[in-house]
Amino acid sequence: ALARLAAHGIHGPDFMPFSVPWTGAASPQLERNTLQYYWRGRAEITPSSWTVDFAVLCEGEVVGSTGLSSHDFLVLRQFETGSWLGRAHQGRGIGKELRVAALHLGFIGFGAEWATTGAFEDNAASLAVTRGLGYALAGRRRTVSRGAARTLEGYEMHRDHFLAGVRRDDVVLHGVDACLPLLGL
Repeated sequence: ALARLAAHGIHGPDFMPFSVPWTGAASPQLERNTLQYYWRGRAEITPSSWTVDFAVLCEGEVVGSTGLSSHDFLVLRQFETGSWLGRAHQGRGIGKELRVAALHLGFIGFGAEWATTGAFEDNAASLAVTRGLGYALAGRRRTVSRGAARTLEGYEMHRDHFLAGVRRDDVVLHGVDACLPLLGL
């Protein structure tokens, strides 16, 4: 379902929100790339380096994906979030909801101290979610995307900020304890 959703479009043809331009492939290569990314993430989980991705459902329909990744989590207690929504599902507040859920998993489920995220400076929707949740700007760096120089903004959030103002009582985690040993937790 995620591969089909990605093939229906995540962004316009003149905009690339991702550091790795995976959505630039044509169908059926895009669907194949999408599936391989998720399969690879599952196959390569180790306590020192992991990515856990989830389908995002809204009223039973797959609308996008969110994920958490980390390197050396046991030492750094830090994770990074990433997400995407199908174009038909953007602009409805789902992005903020999925980010809150991902933060809840990282801070409450995994016991993290820091969350990080990033977006290109022209990705207004992603930056609105990030800034709206109170992440602090951690820096900017120049990078190349589709052969052009672009600025990527990095943000971070400390656990105390999450607990004081972002955490919500209506977010409930299920099945986390069974997964913790895979992550070395």
